[in-house]
Amino acid sequence: MSTWTDERVELLTKLNDEGHSSRYIAEQLGVTRNAVIGKLHRLGRSVKRPEAATSPTPQAAPEPGPLEQEENEERERQARALEEIAKDLPDLEEEADFDTLEVNSVREIAAETEKKSLRLSLMELTERTCKWPVGDPATKDFWFCGLPSKPGTPYCEAHNNVALQPLASRRDHRAKRKFPFPRTTIR
Repeated sequence: MSTWTDERVELLTKLNDEGHSSRYIAEQLGVTRNAVIGKLHRLGRSVKRPEAATSPTPQAAPEPGPLEQEENEERERQARALEEIAKDLPDLEEEADFDTLEVNSVREIAAETEKKSLRLSLMELTERTCKWPVGDPATKDFWFCGLPSKPGTPYCEAHNNVALQPLASRRDHRAKRKFPFPRTTIR
């Protein structure tokens, strides 16, 4: 452990006043960066920041490398393929009013959607693909839907409607399960 002699304290304050970083000062004095910062605080001095650190100059983004270009091209190819698939899918909103669907109908629509899904792995998902999980994650048969997702949501139209059923609709379904027969009052 080094001691803070008058010469070392003088060098510390000189280097700090010149605007050198705490790391640079620590290297010159043979101490840790935290030791430099702690000593400056005990001396009542502020830690000077190098000019480059206080006012960063905007730099142009580096040109993408060949691997990044390939990844970008692959993403664009997938996006075009998803758009083509989306054109062929029926508009599920026109087919049914999801607010009034029965639980079995919702399950049937989800099952139909899963038949048309792309069965993507986790690594194949993008921000434009449906992230609805299907199967057990512990098995090889686990996959994600992969159809084009609805803007602003992680799921395609059908899975979004399955996931986000209105509260009143869920309450009605729950009530039907608990009381399969009409309620009667006992007098």
